[in-house]
Amino acid sequence: MLPIDFNFRMPAEWENHNRTVISWPVKDSMCFPADYETVSKGYAEIIRAIAEFEPVTVIVNLSELEAIRNRFDEENIEFLPFEHNDAWFRDNGPTMIVNDEGEVAGVNWHFNAWGGKYEPWDLDDQVAPQLLKHYGMRQFNAPIVMEGGSIHVDGEGTLITTEECLLNVNRNPNWSKAQIEEILKQYLNVKKIIWLKRGLSGDETDGHVDNIACFAAPGKIMLQVCDDPNDENYAITQENLAILNNETDCLGRKLEIIPIQQPPKRIDDGQRLTLSYLNFYFVNGGIILPVFGGEAEETDALAVKLLSEFYPDRRIRTVDGMAIIREGGNVHCTTQQMASGK
Repeated sequence: MLPIDFNFRMPAEWENHNRTVISWPVKDSMCFPADYETVSKGYAEIIRAIAEFEPVTVIVNLSELEAIRNRFDEENIEFLPFEHNDAWFRDNGPTMIVNDEGEVAGVNWHFNAWGGKYEPWDLDDQVAPQLLKHYGMRQFNAPIVMEGGSIHVDGEGTLITTEECLLNVNRNPNWSKAQIEEILKQYLNVKKIIWLKRGLSGDETDGHVDNIACFAAPGKIMLQVCDDPNDENYAITQENLAILNNETDCLGRKLEIIPIQQPPKRIDDGQRLTLSYLNFYFVNGGIILPVFGGEAEETDALAVKLLSEFYPDRRIRTVDGMAIIREGGNVHCTTQQMASGK
């Protein structure tokens, strides 16, 4: 039996959460192990920011459990000693789904470390089942490789993703676009999938959608845009804007596009950093927004202003977006919401 057979659906991220789950960084798997303490402080800031709004569960390797626990004194932060290889729980964690009776279950996708880029990943592929078992949730095992950062939904049956990621040969080389669509419909109960072409330049996840576009509300999509024709992201974002301007959601509504200006380009160690305001994270009553400082102060302020005006009932809580970005992701990539079912 499939989730759709029990009327499970993937709720929108802005719907009420029971808690947020995040996994602690593992020094041995980091791209820049010398930055471990900087990255750890960045994770701690994100965890404390989320804990201002809702409970947080932190997955920690057993050998580090006491040391990490001693960093925090907040009462609504708990620690689970699950062994893991890496720290991007959005991508190796389960996708939470809910049904009309308020039951919360989880979809367990296959995980292969973003197309086999980082070995080993065997422990990461086992964390989702452990978490679902710990909370006594029903588990549905999906047959494809997929990361949570590659999809975003409106909670009403429409999903957005990128061809660059989901159709990449390093994920599911034997699955066609139509077959992948069918799996997403069966396991997430979506009725329409909007395919963008590419994600942001320099994104080592092969174009995760959570850096470039997200549903802001039913029928409304925020899109990070670039106005500089000399920037690689200009052609990428213009192409995606054209696609979205010609799309409707599953209910036939023409999409309203809310552009959000990208931060200035930054190069680190010869590589472009994937800076994105759309890697923010909805929490109960708020939004956790990465900001980047320095020459990005102007666009930081614009992002805060846009989100504050669009979500007047949510508190915009900013965090240092530079603390963990060298490792390849940001706030949304670290988190996975556990729906409340209510």
